[in-house]
Amino acid sequence: MIQDTREYTVITGASSGIGHETAKAFAGRGSDLILTARRKDRLEKLKQEILSLNPECDIIIKIADLSEADNVFKFYTDVKNYPLRTWINNAGVGNYSSVWNQNLYKIGRMMRLNVEAVTILSSLFVRDFKDVKGTHLINISSSGGYTIVPNAVTYCATKFFVAAFTEGLARELKESGAQMKVKVFAPAATKTEFGKIANEVSEYDYDSFFDNYHTSAQAAEFLIRLYDSNKVVGIVDRENFMFKLCSPLFDYAGNSQYNQKNKVNDEKKNRSNVIKEHI
Repeated sequence: MIQDTREYTVITGASSGIGHETAKAFAGRGSDLILTARRKDRLEKLKQEILSLNPECDIIIKIADLSEADNVFKFYTDVKNYPLRTWINNAGVGNYSSVWNQNLYKIGRMMRLNVEAVTILSSLFVRDFKDVKGTHLINISSSGGYTIVPNAVTYCATKFFVAAFTEGLARELKESGAQMKVKVFAPAATKTEFGKIANEVSEYDYDSFFDNYHTSAQAAEFLIRLYDSNKVVGIVDRENFMFKLCSPLFDYAGNSQYNQKNKVNDEKKNRSNVIKEHI
């Protein structure tokens, strides 16, 4: 391991918004950081801002476009030998449009970033660190990952994937007795660059479109509360904008007799009995 006396928090999409504020929050707690995004100048500015307040913090910057699978694998290879303790998959992009009018090039990139990159990075991190005490994986979904929002159907579908995948992974690791804690954070409207990118406009006034919203700093505070808790889900209610911590929200089949797992086990038992009968 590299510098095994340190413990690193990895944050994707750290150049702005929730990722930017989350990096400052973890640095304030004494965590070293590995930050990635596409915009080097933004990351360098963030690094200097953090170091001015926390000069002992070690901050590693990796420039990567995680909407391309090759870059996702390369990024993980570049950082996996550090003593990682927390991984936050924050990088994502939104889209407002009817399905029949949506830009499929943009949708393709959104699906690769919101779904594929999250799946790959989560899988690799869990594979290598699930039995390391104190490790956390936090994936950023959305309140739109639990409610279908008009004119954002495809975006919501990507965040439904993140929520379901992360809740399922949390259950899977708990059942296996793994050390790692897996959690999903689902903010509602948050004042970031999301609005501009999702609507493909140069300026976006949150006050004009929302009666209520959170700042990125508030969202980062919610994420820290989730991190500190023993709950799997941290979600903002879209109606009253209250944040709550809770157990997984999706139905889970668990030990249902209809699960493939049980059928496979039964088949193994049957084969075992047949073998015994012939011995």
